[in-house]
Amino acid sequence: MFLRRFAGPLLAQVKETTGIVGLEVVPNAREVLISLYNKTLNEIKIIPENVPYRRHVEAFTNHRMKVCREEEDWETIEKRIACGQVEELIEDAESELQLIPKMAEMFVRAIIHNITPWRGRNLIAIQGSL
Repeated sequence: MFLRRFAGPLLAQVKETTGIVGLEVVPNAREVLISLYNKTLNEIKIIPENVPYRRHVEAFTNHRMKVCREEEDWETIEKRIACGQVEELIEDAESELQLIPKMAEMFVRAIIHNITPWRGRNLIAIQGSL
């Protein structure tokens, strides 16, 4: 009875597996996410403020950063962000960091070709010219 009452909440917060093949548990996922979100917010500044991609990335990154700063528990972070496990969020943030320079390059090429890159049909035209 004693162990269940006092040790139960501590043991419940230890994540043993993600249940996803090839995706290992990250014991310090919260700290990793905060670091990645800080990097994302710094990297996205290479894209002009008026580009919708930048606004969207800043919006969801700021939201996720706020949740990570407000919550200590990985389960609560996962529930509030509602986009998968914290390990998946880490993969998403790493992918976003890889995408930002590519989007910046696409934006520069669009300017050179005098195309507005943030309109759907023109984005396809830009990708075809790369």
